[in-house]
Amino acid sequence: MESTVARKPRLGIGMVGYAFMGAVHSQGWRTVGRVFDLPFEPHLAAVCGRNKQAARAAADKLGWAAAETDWRDLIRRDDIDLVDICAPGESHAEIAIAALDVGKHVLCEKPLANTVEEAEAMAAAAARNPGQIAMVGFNYRRTPALSLAHDLIAAGRLGTLRHIRVTYLQDWLVDPDFPLTWRLRRESAGSGALGDLGSHIVDLAQYLVGERLAGVTALTTTFIAERPLLASAPAGLTGSPRGDRGKVTVDDAALFTGRFPSGALASFEATRFAHGRKNALRIEINGEDGSLTFDLERLNELHFFDGTAPGTEAGFRRILVTEPDHPYLAAWWPPGHGLGYEHTFVHQARDLVQGIADGSQPSPSFAEGLQVQRVLTAIEESAAKDCVYTPVSPSGKREGRAS
Repeated sequence: MESTVARKPRLGIGMVGYAFMGAVHSQGWRTVGRVFDLPFEPHLAAVCGRNKQAARAAADKLGWAAAETDWRDLIRRDDIDLVDICAPGESHAEIAIAALDVGKHVLCEKPLANTVEEAEAMAAAAARNPGQIAMVGFNYRRTPALSLAHDLIAAGRLGTLRHIRVTYLQDWLVDPDFPLTWRLRRESAGSGALGDLGSHIVDLAQYLVGERLAGVTALTTTFIAERPLLASAPAGLTGSPRGDRGKVTVDDAALFTGRFPSGALASFEATRFAHGRKNALRIEINGEDGSLTFDLERLNELHFFDGTAPGTEAGFRRILVTEPDHPYLAAWWPPGHGLGYEHTFVHQARDLVQGIADGSQPSPSFAEGLQVQRVLTAIEESAAKDCVYTPVSPSGKREGRAS
């Protein structure tokens, strides 16, 4: 019997890239309409990759209706309304600008670009196409516990903020024979741990605090200068090495401090050389009235110390963030049934689709992505000058520095 339920209008999605990020974005698009009541039905119209056979195989595996080998053909398709960019950073600007200029909405993986100049061009394209949504994929904002932390801070539960400490530790590069993938080449990735991990923690700190960093001091280093070249196309984060070696042209680790305009101090560490740490993103925020802590490897939990309540000797209170009144969770499971990494991409897709329907720009916008890029540039400039304090210029142009 034919269904009598009115079919929602389709929102055609086209995705560029289908490796690790493409797989989780696909999961988000496949799932979002089955969890949230959306004004549109996301349709996975086409995925794009340079190799025709591999792109077709990815389309079949990830649930896309068609495969393309040229992103220019993808963005011209009439059945695509939104272009999701999961390709390496070197191609973000060209694809995003072209897609916006032909009337498509854009979701672009972080960091927004490889340089401030590219990010400025992308933000300008978004500004001259106000009818199109242009959003950056900082997915960790959509972790329910971090969304709740944001709401608690915004409500004044911590009082005036004093300290923000953020670390993002991984270990997937500790092997010196790990191959030289695109993430280890500056021309492809823009930077190393700084862009890959540091962009996340800069965005999260600013999102939680509600301010932009005013200036930074930084150190970066490359521990392993050369690595084996790839023998074949990479699979996910890795690939098969061959005998000859090439130069690593990005940082392996970044350590930096920052100051917010309100006077709050922040410290950050990003590395892919921490043995035993798989995806250890940890945050602690201290204010005059309390503290919050979060660990991504226990992502359904938020710990809150209320310094204004009696009996503070009891210490931090563990909040299991699975209640229906917590961010995003009314659409999911009964209390106590936790979510995972992939669900942040479902929430990202939900907010993006809702923004398109409402005609409102969901955060983070390309302008916010540009601002994070300016922070990353200030970090690199500070590190190049042996940790000299470097203001984050609102225009992206270099300003004077004070020691």
